[in-house]
Amino acid sequence: MREAGRINAEALQAATALIKPGINTAELNEAFEAVQRKYDVFSPFKNYPGPYPYPASICASVNDELVHGIPGDRKLQDGDIISIDCGTVYEGFVGDMAVTVAVGKVSAETEKLLSVTKQALEIAISKMVPENTTGDVGYAVQTFVEDQGFHITRTYTGHGVGREMHEGPQVPNYGKPGRGMRLREGMTIALEPMVLVGTPYTTVKEDQWTVASSDGSLTAHFEHTVAVTANGPKILTRL
Repeated sequence: MREAGRINAEALQAATALIKPGINTAELNEAFEAVQRKYDVFSPFKNYPGPYPYPASICASVNDELVHGIPGDRKLQDGDIISIDCGTVYEGFVGDMAVTVAVGKVSAETEKLLSVTKQALEIAISKMVPENTTGDVGYAVQTFVEDQGFHITRTYTGHGVGREMHEGPQVPNYGKPGRGMRLREGMTIALEPMVLVGTPYTTVKEDQWTVASSDGSLTAHFEHTVAVTANGPKILTRL
């Protein structure tokens, strides 16, 4: 899983390096896939079952789009933000991660949204220790995000990851301390705070995949695959 995560991080770095006004999201998908071809690995996103097989190797979600945006000919504009969610399968094991990146110059509120969401992921990671519960993780994320004036979706969650991209347990970004599954050494979980500016509610766009905020406000998404160990959390999706 560590190697799956490392390759995934390298491919994501290749995609994010291209982000600038005028580039389209399909070009980011191609840059990601080029690294995967180099290692002879593949994305668990591509052909993932749903309303129809998911057609790309990354999700590219822009501005109000929270998750599952399909790459295409949409060109990024100065002031946009884009979330790239991506996965890699190496020798049967999955690495899963996401980042949200500013395109050019963004507003102070947008910078705060990105900072808060990234900090929320760091807080979630710090709770990934044996004997904590999934509720401890979710409560820590929820209280931090809501104290900053933002919202957490109740519809989409973090999840176990290993031989499949989506395994148990679900790890919501909200919860109550002491509730949920107890964390044990050796568990590997994709933690992914998903934060919205104006509402916790979402809607699915006409392409039947892209999830956006119901009020059109900005959203952000950061994710790492993390292992629970006796020596503290271990991030598996880093270079």
